[in-house]
Amino acid sequence: MAGAVPLGPSSAPPVKAGRSTNRATTEAPWVKWLLIGLASLVLIWLLILPLVIVLMEALKQGWGVYIAALTEPDALSALKLTLLVAAITVPLNTIFGVAAAWVITKFQFKGKGLFITLIDLPFSISPVVGGLIFVLVFGSNGWFGPWLAEQDIKIIFALPGIVIATLFITFPFVARELIPLMEDQGTREEEAAVTLGASGWRIFWSVTLPNIKWGLLYGIILCNARAMGEFGAVSVVSGHIRGETNTLPLHVEILYNEYQFSASFAVASLLLILALATLLLKSWLGHKAVSEKA
Repeated sequence: MAGAVPLGPSSAPPVKAGRSTNRATTEAPWVKWLLIGLASLVLIWLLILPLVIVLMEALKQGWGVYIAALTEPDALSALKLTLLVAAITVPLNTIFGVAAAWVITKFQFKGKGLFITLIDLPFSISPVVGGLIFVLVFGSNGWFGPWLAEQDIKIIFALPGIVIATLFITFPFVARELIPLMEDQGTREEEAAVTLGASGWRIFWSVTLPNIKWGLLYGIILCNARAMGEFGAVSVVSGHIRGETNTLPLHVEILYNEYQFSASFAVASLLLILALATLLLKSWLGHKAVSEKA
């Protein structure tokens, strides 16, 4: 158009300093603060307040009762069993998660969608139902119960049953953290390593593992947290034998049902401390991962 002056970088309207040009929405500021306030109230009501109440009830009768509840033989046995189950299930699920993520993201094969669906199965099944499945399979009246009894092998109401139930509940966590990460990374670096003559193990240790280490650690932390806090499936297969098959969550339930409220809250506070430690470690890993990418 005649007489029109083209707009160039020098003729663009100036942007006022201190104001963002990339507004996510056009909502009024009060909407943002209202949503933040509502979210904060929900977090306080559903998360922070119950945690504070647990700590207050645990210390209600003083430090002496609190320490006694944690050092009582049944409590120590429950703690040892909880840590033992986590020590067995987390490494096994880590191996499975890495292998499953590798297969799903690096290869194409028939039934891949079904394989992914099976990995997600524990997310859609109630833990109680999961525990009941193993009772029907390995219990005294189950499919393999009579044969196991003949071989004097005890799975249900013993450590193997608790480990199997915990494995079932927790095995998706590592795989589900790694699959999206490895899909996003693609296979270019591995293919380049192959052209240079690297073997499969060399590619995994030198190329794949360094790229997924933060996601792997994050999945391990989530898996460990769920393994230590699992109640439903373990409750079904454990038999609630005090000093033998009770984990910390089951011990809390027994103490509460026996009206030993201070002791039950004391043991619950121990689980709370483990959860907070897990949360802090998770946040630290997230910060490290962001720092490394930057």
